Amino acid sequence: MEAQEVASDIVRKALNRGCTAAEVFIKSSRGISVEAKDGKVEAMEVSRGFGLSLKVIRRRRVGFAFMTLPAGIGSCGEEIDRTIDGAVQGSEWTAADEYAGIPDHMPPAEVLVFDEKIKNIDEGDVIRDAVLLEDSALSYDERIKKVRKAAVSAGSEKTVIVNSKGVNTVYEATYYSAHVTALAADDGGDNQMGWDYAGSRRLSDIDIKSVGEGASKRALELLGSVRISPVKTPVILAPFVAVEFLEILSASLSAEAVQKQRSFLAGKSGQQVVSPLLDIMDDGTMDWRTGTKPVDDEGVPVADKTLISGGVLRGFIHNTYTAARDDTVSTGNAARGSFKSLPGVGVTNFYIKPDGGRSCDDMVKSLSRGILILGAMGVHTANPVSGDFSVGISGQRIENGETVCPVKEAVISGNILDMFRKVEGVGNDLMFYGNTGSPSLLIGDMDVSG
Repeated sequence: MEAQEVASDIVRKALNRGCTAAEVFIKSSRGISVEAKDGKVEAMEVSRGFGLSLKVIRRRRVGFAFMTLPAGIGSCGEEIDRTIDGAVQGSEWTAADEYAGIPDHMPPAEVLVFDEKIKNIDEGDVIRDAVLLEDSALSYDERIKKVRKAAVSAGSEKTVIVNSKGVNTVYEATYYSAHVTALAADDGGDNQMGWDYAGSRRLSDIDIKSVGEGASKRALELLGSVRISPVKTPVILAPFVAVEFLEILSASLSAEAVQKQRSFLAGKSGQQVVSPLLDIMDDGTMDWRTGTKPVDDEGVPVADKTLISGGVLRGFIHNTYTAARDDTVSTGNAARGSFKSLPGVGVTNFYIKPDGGRSCDDMVKSLSRGILILGAMGVHTANPVSGDFSVGISGQRIENGETVCPVKEAVISGNILDMFRKVEGVGNDLMFYGNTGSPSLLIGDMDVSG
């Protein structure tokens, strides 16, 4: 029996047990990851997974259960029956919730997420790319002494979502990624690390050699770094650094965080919250991006949404539950950590819209003084409720429109919202790291300590 047929049968059985609603989520996956060292395979992992979860609603009480199916779904009748029992019985122990529900059927978004070349890729091809990744970093410059990690991963996932309101969706998606860390050293005894990454649902989007060279270039840019005195100065965030700060902001755009009073954007809808130069988007329909899929993890179609326009907060992202609490509709942002959990709220492809004109070099040339920040350490430690942060940075000092020397062991501190309010320039160099993207950002005076 096909997975969709099994899911439909589970929904029927749950309704026959007195449930008013039922939702089945099935995820099967296959993947391979290879790490290279010294031109050989250092580690290789081949994985397969199959899991199923069931959510039921009975007397407005939610029950949930899941099962792992290492042998597939064909011969697991007893396990499935136990899972139905677990979900139905579990509903007896939860509190009644007037907002509990499942979504109605809507047509899925038409997106490109499946590459046959990735699904059928040979292990030898992944090994070849991992070795090439390491070699590309090492051969870039004689000052590159080591590659600490050169890893390439490929895989495919099949998702089935069926519920008692007519949702009956199946889709298959692929991914391919590469990431590497390079270590550079100079004659003065200075050592610096650089990192780069690329990921897509389409194989042809990944330039392995460029990723290796990018990591080495970053490491070399920081060689010979010096400490600086405390200063209040404009800064330019390279795309990777901007992404790290943007991820903190994304958490506060979740309606779930707002409802739990864990968002520094709570109560600010319709207000100017960041620089008027910023348009911030969440778009699950971008072909081949890693956050793209036809529906979210409840079966609601994904969409292209403007969350902040001209610096004004236009709204939050929702799943079915948070939408019910706010008397609105789901934005297609239900997200599960795995089949083992109920859906929360998460972004799809979240990014700052680039400006068509200025490059990062243009921004550097516009400054009489400043710092180009190429790396940040500890951004994840920013307070998710207040937005306050204090993180280590590395980069290059700017004088009279030119980068003059690398800097190290500096600390930048402030508040996430205040920082984004100070944006004075948005670059044209949008880069995605995972499902979050940003161009370079020029930010007005920030506190930088040595």
